[in-house]
Amino acid sequence: MRTARSPRRALTTLVGVLILAVMLFPLYWMVNASLLSSTELVRSTPTWLPLHGTLAGYRNALATQGGHLLVSLGVSLGTVALTLLVSVPAAYGLAQLAVPGGRALLFALLVAQMIPGIVMANAFYLAGSQLHLINSPVALVLADSTLCVPFAVLILHAFMRGLPPELREAASIDGASRLRTLLAVILPASRNAVITASLFSFLFAWADFLYAVTLTSRDEAAPVTVGIYRFIGAHLSDWNSVMATGVVASLPVAALLVLAQRYVAAGIAAGGVKD
Repeated sequence: MRTARSPRRALTTLVGVLILAVMLFPLYWMVNASLLSSTELVRSTPTWLPLHGTLAGYRNALATQGGHLLVSLGVSLGTVALTLLVSVPAAYGLAQLAVPGGRALLFALLVAQMIPGIVMANAFYLAGSQLHLINSPVALVLADSTLCVPFAVLILHAFMRGLPPELREAASIDGASRLRTLLAVILPASRNAVITASLFSFLFAWADFLYAVTLTSRDEAAPVTVGIYRFIGAHLSDWNSVMATGVVASLPVAALLVLAQRYVAAGIAAGGVKD
């Protein structure tokens, strides 16, 4: 039996490696191109290994995109904070406190995620203009949170619904208020789900382009997605700088995914198997 399974397992592994290689090839080529000079990039024969690479593209990228990266970092962290501030109590109430109309609210959250982004972007622009929030990171945080809060509530609700009610009852017997129970008992028990919601909220905000280009008109107020878009238009012949900008913008997200991957896997798995 073991002999019969070995060729099938080897074939499955080979197919998985090939699929992974195809998916990672654009990333490899972006890193490769970012280390080549402009003259090497336009050669008819591609250079697969940048043995004589240059960091000029990275120096140019950091000089021009450093401010945009800081804006994106501030907006993403602000979006995570606001998302958790709203979604954690909401998910706790829906999952543990039997809030009237909870099913209807969950359905409304699902429907909210189906609204086209361009429709919401137009509404956000009108609201931001009237509130004088255009070119403000506050507008971007509020706009990105409308995408993140429904998703975070659904993730946290799926996890908190499976927590044993004895935890809440024991805290209540000890005299803890509902807020105290949430902060001291439910929140630590939901660590994996909270990290999962935080990570996806950060990724949504970091990768947002539609709201960012709608709510910013000044270059210094734009996040990195809009900065890269405008940088490509101004440096179309300087492809190593363009590719280096893409690599620099991808590094924080890649590092965050590597650090949080086990918590994300545990949070999604736990939320998926709870009834």
